[in-house]
Amino acid sequence: MSDKVSREILEVFYGRLYPFKSIFHWLNHEPIPSDLFLKREIAFNLPDDVIIRYNSFNDYDEFKKQVCKLAPTRFEIGPVYTSRPRDRKTARKGTFNPTHRELVFDIDMTDYDPVRTCCSDADICKRCWSFISAAVRVLDTAVRDQFGYTHLLWVYSGRRGIHLWISDKEAMALTDDQRKAIVSWLTVVPKDETKKLNVRFGSRTLPASLQTSLDHLAEIFTELILHDQDVFASDKGFEALLKRIPDARVVDSLETQWRSSSSSSFEKWKDFKAEIKHYAKGTSQRAALMAAMEDIILLYTYPRLDENVSKKRNHLLKAPFCVHPKTGRICVPVDPERIEEFDPEAVPTIDQLLSELDTVAKAAEHHSDWERTSLKPYVDMLDRHNQSIMDEARKEKRGASADMSW
Repeated sequence: MSDKVSREILEVFYGRLYPFKSIFHWLNHEPIPSDLFLKREIAFNLPDDVIIRYNSFNDYDEFKKQVCKLAPTRFEIGPVYTSRPRDRKTARKGTFNPTHRELVFDIDMTDYDPVRTCCSDADICKRCWSFISAAVRVLDTAVRDQFGYTHLLWVYSGRRGIHLWISDKEAMALTDDQRKAIVSWLTVVPKDETKKLNVRFGSRTLPASLQTSLDHLAEIFTELILHDQDVFASDKGFEALLKRIPDARVVDSLETQWRSSSSSSFEKWKDFKAEIKHYAKGTSQRAALMAAMEDIILLYTYPRLDENVSKKRNHLLKAPFCVHPKTGRICVPVDPERIEEFDPEAVPTIDQLLSELDTVAKAAEHHSDWERTSLKPYVDMLDRHNQSIMDEARKEKRGASADMSW
């Protein structure tokens, strides 16, 4: 796939395959256009890094017409404003502000470069996707259990990461400060690898929320870090591990052993455990080393979040079902319950979909040709997600009507 998808190919994709109605329902929360859609910013990315911001539309037909006309390389979803973005220049000064927006999270594989050995930079394979699948499991559970949100949509970015969009009413209304507080609470791994994990808050014990994650991640650590990636096999790998051990005697002992051998990561981890057992239970040295061991597991397996994506309501994020320009892959929804089965290399590409369209009779062309391609299960997934959002919106409206009758 070339770095650029041609305009002609994009025109066919948007005209025949892009699920505009499903995206409209997802953004709008009901069948008839509401402020969630009418006052929503859509930004178009055109060739040569041209971005057209502050577009807004009256309905999904107008939305589709403009996308098909421009054939953007991708388009991005922004916030809901106090007035329609396209009318912002006529708004009184200081009154055009973002009010609502999905709470979003971005997990990018490049943030795992310090701890993965199979790929680096923009490359990704099924093996290192395990870092993302572990992150999805942990973050999905944390968001549901700790904040009570239920309308979570996970979307593969098309190349090396995954996005989470949360559409719960309370999440949509969060202020920037509240979003910043949530992402700070969920951030465990610092951007600066030399810094300690700030997770114990002056105590030797982990918060209950992290302890739950740790139980799951300990298994992932053994399978992924010790066996599959074999992260500590190299000098660079075990030197990074030694820097996380807060006991000079243990560090000296392990370094002496490891410099003179070519042991695997699993064997090195066993050596570390053996050193801990030299201290009696209940001693401060053993407690400190046990805490360090837990922190190391979290450091290598806990979700690595791009905080800037989550903190501001006015942040733009690529819409689901756009085409990634470098891979040609579609940004498809992902089922968090089956995340381990997901293979990024098996996601449909635009070339594949257009080839599948060639088997559809010209006379049978219609707005939902995606139903006849391998895009169908992904659109169906979004539609099921939308149905739960719209069902809740209907219940709220019925409840409001019942209150008014009094």
